[in-house]
Amino acid sequence: MRAPGLTAEKLSQAVELLRTEPNAPDVWLTFVRETSGGSDPVLPLIVEGGLTWLSALIVAKSGDRIAVVGNYDADPLVASGDWTEVIPYVQDIREPLLGALERIVPDGGTIGINFSESDDKADGITYGMWRVLDRMLRGTRFEGPIVSAEAIVQALRGVKSASELDRIRVAIEETDVVFDLVPTWLQPGITERGLYDQIQAHLDARSFGYAWDRAGNPIVNFGPDSMIGHGVPSPRLTLQPGHVLHIDLGLIANDYASDIQRCWFVGDAVPDDVGRALDAVNGAISAAAAVLRPGVAGWEVDAAARAHIVAAGYPEYMHAVGHQVGRVAHDGGGILGPRWERYGKTPDVPVRAGQVYTLELGVTLPERGYIGIEEMVVVRAHGVEWLSQRQLEMPTIALAR
Repeated sequence: MRAPGLTAEKLSQAVELLRTEPNAPDVWLTFVRETSGGSDPVLPLIVEGGLTWLSALIVAKSGDRIAVVGNYDADPLVASGDWTEVIPYVQDIREPLLGALERIVPDGGTIGINFSESDDKADGITYGMWRVLDRMLRGTRFEGPIVSAEAIVQALRGVKSASELDRIRVAIEETDVVFDLVPTWLQPGITERGLYDQIQAHLDARSFGYAWDRAGNPIVNFGPDSMIGHGVPSPRLTLQPGHVLHIDLGLIANDYASDIQRCWFVGDAVPDDVGRALDAVNGAISAAAAVLRPGVAGWEVDAAARAHIVAAGYPEYMHAVGHQVGRVAHDGGGILGPRWERYGKTPDVPVRAGQVYTLELGVTLPERGYIGIEEMVVVRAHGVEWLSQRQLEMPTIALAR
């Protein structure tokens, strides 16, 4: 269960963002319906539970927080105390919605809607709902001043409150518990799929969620023949001496996520090639961390890590060096990535204090497997605070005979 007060905290933050963000709209409108099957990604930050009928959640620079919802959805929102006004309707939302907008949108003011060409977490309004809203506003003074609320949503998701950070720390601690258990599960003959099943059984027994889709979480890699990246665990590959075991795991505890990668070497001592690769990976992570601070663009952080790994004699990694973490592992907003077309405008988004990022990359050794490390940090005024305890050395695993 989410701790009481988080939605109120985030709604207050939204008001402050509307007042302080450059070019912020006067009013932010989240427009949803029948949310049980999936809805606007921002909704859980501002509403506890779901909504059924067409619903308009309105936050204004004035401090007004107005929910226009179906009559059967109204009582929980009133009871939450989060909204300055809850307006129930029965047959048609149009008139109560227009009435609310008439009171709080100033002449010449703008209305921010959740759409974005680059950020999936800020692109919550569906095309169908956009058309419904467009018809409702047609012929009114609100027909024209519709703008993207992307910057508001990105800041609201990204800049974590103290209570959100507490939840993320718990998720990291629980992830560390899993990593500590991994060696105890490595019985002779265990396959990638077998270890994956063990980890999932632990998460399920503890009632944790999955920070990305369950089918691909955790990622488990045994040696050089494993699928690297978002692969599926093999029911045939077993750990062998000289192999690297790599795990990428993200769980959800108390509604907030972790995303961490760890490695082990199968053998009595870590060979030089593995040690050098691990040092290069950690050096690149340190290079990124040294650049990561408020105001820099994400691509600048990535460039520092990319330059380090190449200078160490390894190929470029084929992804961003980091992404934001929050309610899920890939939590939208700006990324710490190169200016590739696939990332849209997200590498140019300036970093903010209070955001939580991963720092992650790896190298593949042909005879060993994938050596990948992923850490989590929170951005502070003058740099980063490490949320995860860094893996700077490679632990060894001696398989039972």
